[in-house]
Amino acid sequence: MKFTAGQIAGILEGEVHGNPDIAVHKLAKIEEGEKGSLTFLANPKYTSFIYKTKASVTIVNKSFVPEQDLNTTLIKVEDAYKSFSKLLEYYNQVKNNKVGIEEPVFKSDTATYGANVYIGAFAYLGNNVAIGDNVKIYPNVYIGDNVKIADNVTIFAGAKIYSETIIGNNCVVNSGVVLGADGFGFAPNENGEFAKVPQTGNVILEDNVDVGAGTTIDRATLGSTILRKGVKLDNQIQIAHNVEIGEHTVIAAQTGIAGSTKIGKHCMIGGQVGIVGHIVIGDNVKIQAQSGIGRNVKNNEVLQGSPALNYGDYNKSYVHFKNLPKIISRIDTLEKKD
Repeated sequence: MKFTAGQIAGILEGEVHGNPDIAVHKLAKIEEGEKGSLTFLANPKYTSFIYKTKASVTIVNKSFVPEQDLNTTLIKVEDAYKSFSKLLEYYNQVKNNKVGIEEPVFKSDTATYGANVYIGAFAYLGNNVAIGDNVKIYPNVYIGDNVKIADNVTIFAGAKIYSETIIGNNCVVNSGVVLGADGFGFAPNENGEFAKVPQTGNVILEDNVDVGAGTTIDRATLGSTILRKGVKLDNQIQIAHNVEIGEHTVIAAQTGIAGSTKIGKHCMIGGQVGIVGHIVIGDNVKIQAQSGIGRNVKNNEVLQGSPALNYGDYNKSYVHFKNLPKIISRIDTLEKKD
C-alpha cells in the first residue's frame, strides 16, 4: 500500500512542507528511515536524526523549525506522537480490511454471519454459531458449537473458541488463544485417584476485550468465566475456571489466576504474578511483577513480593533482606562477647 504525503496530511489534518506527491509504503524509526518510509519526530533527543534520516516523509510538531537542510518532506501537526499513533491505527484498519470467505472453509448449515465478514481458509464454524457484522476470522480458527460473536471482532490465525463461548463487540483474540477449554477440575476418590469433574459452564468476553497470543481462559464448572468490558490481557496468561475480571483491568504476561477468584475494576497486574483461587481482589489494585497473592486484597492496595506485602513495607523490608548476612554476623559477634 502506497500513500502520498498529501494523502497522509489529509488524514492527520496536517501541513505538508516539501513534496506533497512523494509516496511512502512502510513505517520506520527515524534513525532507521530509508527511501519510501514514513517516520516521526516527537522526542527532542532524537532531533539530530532528522537531518540524517533517509525517510521520505517525517511527521513533526508544528513548533519544529529546522536548523539545517533536510532531505525529507515534513508533515507538521499539533502533536506528532498522537498523529503517528492515529496513522498506525488507520494503517492497521486498511491492512486488515479483508472481506469475503476463502476456500476451503467448513461452515455448519446452522451457522450464521453478518455483513462484511472475512473468514480465512481452513476455518471451522460449528453448529448454531452466530457471528455479527465486520468480523474477521483468520485462517485455521476453530469455532465450536453455539458460540456467539458480536460485531467488529477480530480472531487471528490458529485461535480455538470452544462451545458456548460468548464474545462481545470490538474484541481482539490473538493467535494461539484458547477460550473455553475445560477448567482444571478433578476430585480425589478413596483410592487416591483423581476423577474429572465435568465443566459445564462457558467463557464470556464483554465488549472491547483484548486477549494476547497464547493466553488460555477456561470455561466455568458451572456458570461463566467472565472478563468484563475493556479488560486487556498480555500473551501467555492462564485464567482458570469461574474467574471474574473487572472492567478495564490490565494483566501482563505469564500471570496465572486460579479458579473462582474475583478481580476488581481498573487493576494493574504485572508479569509472572501468581494468584490463588477463591479470593477477592478489590478495585484499583496494583500488583508488581512476580508477586504471589494468597489472600483477599482491599481496594487501592499496592503489593509486591511472595507472599505479597504492601509495596512500601516490602521496600523497607528489602533493605534488611539484602543485609541479612551482615546483620547475622553482627549478632554472632555480639553473642560471642556475651
